[in-house]
Amino acid sequence: MTNFMGGRHALPAESKSKLRGFGVAVFLSATTALTALPIAAEAQSYSFNTVRIEGNQRVEAGTILTYAGIGRGQTVSAGQLNDAYQRIIASGLFESVEIVPRGGTLVIEVKEYPTVNQVSIEGNRRLKDEELTALLESQPRQVFNPAIAERDAALIADAYSQQGRLASRVTPKIIRRSDNRVDVVFEIFEGDVTEIERISFVGNAVYSDRRLRRVLGTKQAGLLRRFVRRDTFVEDRIEFDKQVLSDFYMSRGYVDFRIMGVNAELARERDGYFITFNLHEGDQFKVGQVTTVSDLPDVDADEFQAELKLKPGQVYTPTDVENAIARLEGLANRKGLDFVRVEPRINRNDRDLSLDVEFEIVRGPRVFVERIDIEGNTTTQDKVIRRQFKVVEGDPFNPREIRETAERIRALGFFANSDVRAREGSRPDQVIVDVSVEEQATGSLSFGGTYSTNSGLGLVIGLRERNFLGRGQSVNLNLSGTEGSKVYSLQFAEPSFLGRDLTFSLDMAYSESQGNFANFDTETLRFKPGFSFAIGEKTRFGVFAKAEQIKMIDDGSAVGGIVADEIARSDDWNAGVGYTLTYDSRINELERDRGYRLSMEQEFAGLNGDNQYIKTTASATAQTKVFNDEITLRATVEAGVLAFNSGSSRSVDRFQIGGGLIRGFQPDGIGPREIVTDGGGAITSNDALGGDKFAVARFEAEFPLGLPEEYGLSAGVFYDIGSVWGVGNTSASTGTVYYDEFTARQVIGVSLFWTTPIGPLRFNWSKTLQKEEFDEDQSFNLTVSTEF
Repeated sequence: MTNFMGGRHALPAESKSKLRGFGVAVFLSATTALTALPIAAEAQSYSFNTVRIEGNQRVEAGTILTYAGIGRGQTVSAGQLNDAYQRIIASGLFESVEIVPRGGTLVIEVKEYPTVNQVSIEGNRRLKDEELTALLESQPRQVFNPAIAERDAALIADAYSQQGRLASRVTPKIIRRSDNRVDVVFEIFEGDVTEIERISFVGNAVYSDRRLRRVLGTKQAGLLRRFVRRDTFVEDRIEFDKQVLSDFYMSRGYVDFRIMGVNAELARERDGYFITFNLHEGDQFKVGQVTTVSDLPDVDADEFQAELKLKPGQVYTPTDVENAIARLEGLANRKGLDFVRVEPRINRNDRDLSLDVEFEIVRGPRVFVERIDIEGNTTTQDKVIRRQFKVVEGDPFNPREIRETAERIRALGFFANSDVRAREGSRPDQVIVDVSVEEQATGSLSFGGTYSTNSGLGLVIGLRERNFLGRGQSVNLNLSGTEGSKVYSLQFAEPSFLGRDLTFSLDMAYSESQGNFANFDTETLRFKPGFSFAIGEKTRFGVFAKAEQIKMIDDGSAVGGIVADEIARSDDWNAGVGYTLTYDSRINELERDRGYRLSMEQEFAGLNGDNQYIKTTASATAQTKVFNDEITLRATVEAGVLAFNSGSSRSVDRFQIGGGLIRGFQPDGIGPREIVTDGGGAITSNDALGGDKFAVARFEAEFPLGLPEEYGLSAGVFYDIGSVWGVGNTSASTGTVYYDEFTARQVIGVSLFWTTPIGPLRFNWSKTLQKEEFDEDQSFNLTVSTEF
């Protein structure tokens, strides 16, 4: 076995000198032959009657002559002979070349590179052969080239660097075979992972190191370093972190923020990195005066001013300014004002740390979109990409709209890379928009597990495709089961129904549940198609139809008269229509951790005549961060009403709010109950009936524990208050119905959050402040959900 390269990328000194020696020897041979002539002859020209090729086996003599560029009888100089030598060497087909004039004959002697017999990889355990082979240029039945093999070694080493194994070494070797063939072997020493031992910051006074580390994609090595892949040093990830860090500060009004530099120091043992970000935070600026001006005769500046949502006194962010420009240009388009552009002018006031924003409405150049060209999409249909554009061929060209389109294409998640650019068209007043994409896998098969103290262990199998048949549709098939339940569900969504901004969705599910907390089993069959669309920048409206059957099955448990009657009605179907309305203030991805969300849903059932009711639910959630983003405050209010016009509700129709909606209680631990006793006063059945009305308020705070972030641990406190009441029209009770009226329950508790590679764990310890006699509380709760 011949070692022709060593280390990670370079040839060994001995091998390098040998390979270089080929060229040097050839050059000296040629120049010696030429310089052996009298000095006066160097300026002379030579003509060779014969050109003879020696040493070639695979390469035709005519091919070599073509590279040399010397023909029989052609007059050449010494410099032209040297040029011919360089051209033959540059072909990459020969280990050595000699050009020797012998009287009237020019002899070109070559030694061909061997042919690659096979390529193999040895010593790799962390990366599979298939992954590494796909990187290689060296292939069987091709001419062996040391330069190509050197590049292959560098590519393999880079692949290990991306895994954090900076100490890895790749040593290419060759094994010579008969008939001028070689086997190429890449011997790999993988080495250990070079982890990031510490990430620190210099120059930050407003936000702590702990808060800034949560922003970064790169993480410090912690207890779970064998599972966490983001604690390895990757240069590209550091560049991404720099951009994310800048966006974080800019979104909070620190317009002077700069990253002065990033120092990455490798430990002497080469087993760890210490990364330091040098920052200049600057001051936080707020919005000063906001004005709109225009010299265009058909533009009313006051009308455009009224369209602005940017207000003085709020924290200045470039995103808010961009949104304001989009709103103004959108108003211009609605008014039929083409080629209108909005140019912001920012005036700085250092005295009060504010930025005055003036929006000038001007007439832009008259440029039209000539055509939109799309390339790189082999699976995704053109129409899926085209519908991200709000312009078509022939429309006025708006650079801002093109940038927003590029963001929408990237947000689809269908492409590993996407690029949208505009170039001059066939005339100066036209542009061609080029869209280049690189597709990536959009399907996934997941196997997961769940656990909670309420439902126990569970298995989840999911099959998801986000770009079904290249149409941009999503299909989600899930099979899950716990110790007492099974769920089979299928969801389908078409985001552009009939080519419009209209989402069609279909939800079908079948589930079985054994009564872990109820005294009966259930079988549920649901069919729910619907449509939804945006009615505002932050508001979405949807309508749906629903057909559902929930069977209550006797499991042999003792039940009271109300539940016994409900079980007898197991063939009831509920069919109806409804609508949903949601408002989410968090349109900025950088501010997903603060803002509020409102939602409301109403369902009108009774199309089949069995039961007629209106079921209304509403919720409001608000979240913010205080103390320089160290503490998260969250408040949620939820309520619901079930009103029957005819028929009566069952336990499975009414609201059960324990566990999920109010902590500290079992899933059906509070609300109306039917208690049946025997003659001696002993309880023979205790049935949770649920309620036709509920109201819950939850308040919680989450804060760090002061431990290193890589541990993934944080804590929280919470306070819940709520109730569920009212059972409506029921059959005669064989026992006593308790808590049919509103009675508040109150709970306080502490939480421990642990982010692990197997999923987020939440531990809740609760203490009830107010409860009723027959409520079933739960002082501890643990949940985990994961996919792997």
